[in-house]
Amino acid sequence: MRHAGRGAGRDAGKIGALDDFSAGEVTRQASARVTVTTPGQGFTDITDAVAAFVAQSQIRKGLVNVFCRHTSASLTIQENADPDVRTDLMTALDGLAPRHGHYVHGIEGPDDMPAHIRTLLTDSGLTVPVRDGRLALGTWQGIYLIEHRDHGHRREIALHAVGA
Repeated sequence: MRHAGRGAGRDAGKIGALDDFSAGEVTRQASARVTVTTPGQGFTDITDAVAAFVAQSQIRKGLVNVFCRHTSASLTIQENADPDVRTDLMTALDGLAPRHGHYVHGIEGPDDMPAHIRTLLTDSGLTVPVRDGRLALGTWQGIYLIEHRDHGHRREIALHAVGA
């Protein structure tokens, strides 16, 4: 049954058949931590570190979970080709959670509460498929740690992979 609503009356997109389907048991898992020292507010590409972890895990098919253990830094998957994208994303976050807003929480400085809001808007954890022993990211995708505080910090990332 088709429901009326958004998109009603327009041609719907087409969903293709499942491609390259496989199934099997989970026979392997691995975990590790990586520390990222940030230079301050902005994006740090951690794709290579996550890919190296996946390679070391020897998992050929499965999932890798990447988790940021902080409330004032976060993770995202974003375009890795044009750095202007990351600049524009920081500008957008500045508009959504301004540095000098009227916040009640300010014990750790004026950049702390906006950092918490920015983490709320982005994500503290990501899951990426692993295929043929490699991250199944798109051509222009990278995994980034986003530092939301003004000054650099040491950020701990927990990694866990499951699969076969």
